[in-house]
Amino acid sequence: MLFLRSAAFNLVFYAMSVVIVIAATPCLVLPRRFTLYAMEAWSHLTLWLLRVIAGTSYEVRGELPRGGVLVASKHQSMWDTIVMTAILKDPAMVLKRELLWIPFYGWYAQKARMIAIDRGAAAAAIRRLVSQGKAAVAEGRPVVIFPEGTRSAPGSKLEYKPGVAALYRQLGVECVPAAVNSGLFWARRGFTRRPGTILLEFLPPIPAGLDRKTFMAELETRIETATAKLVEEAGGPH
Repeated sequence: MLFLRSAAFNLVFYAMSVVIVIAATPCLVLPRRFTLYAMEAWSHLTLWLLRVIAGTSYEVRGELPRGGVLVASKHQSMWDTIVMTAILKDPAMVLKRELLWIPFYGWYAQKARMIAIDRGAAAAAIRRLVSQGKAAVAEGRPVVIFPEGTRSAPGSKLEYKPGVAALYRQLGVECVPAAVNSGLFWARRGFTRRPGTILLEFLPPIPAGLDRKTFMAELETRIETATAKLVEEAGGPH
């Protein structure tokens, strides 16, 4: 049954995605808000299909970040980016520059003014990250970054990259850590979509103004501790 439900969801999900990205192509030459509507609709529809077909729902805990703040989230699954687009107002998500090369996805990401960085450009990438982050915050948009830079499996932890510290220091805004256990249900690499409830928790914000070392230690401790609890609450890695 798990295989059949996963197969059905994947089939419908990818078919739906193709239809929407093609049908919404005119949004790319219309005002930016139309692209945002299309991306939000796709995200909400994906979450609905996941619940109806695969039996995977979700619960958001804590206070939703609003306005120009920095959101630093654990990243275990593609689901994380989908839900952020659905529940946050016009988020500016930090993503790898290579994703902009993907037809349609990259076009929509650029139109939505996501923040793409070249991780091989070192200092130049940090400067670009900060510049675009400041522009987003000035517009009242939350800046969403995944500090590890890529997805990590439940129960594992990767090194936190310096980009999150640079944003925190230069933007001068509070940082809202977020924990998630999505990798238990929508694996970073895998076919199955397991039934259950994905938990996403926004933690109390870290105030602006801490020094780099203190901030990074506090951020990592909060995210990893809360994530471990969410993973354990869901029964641990399958």
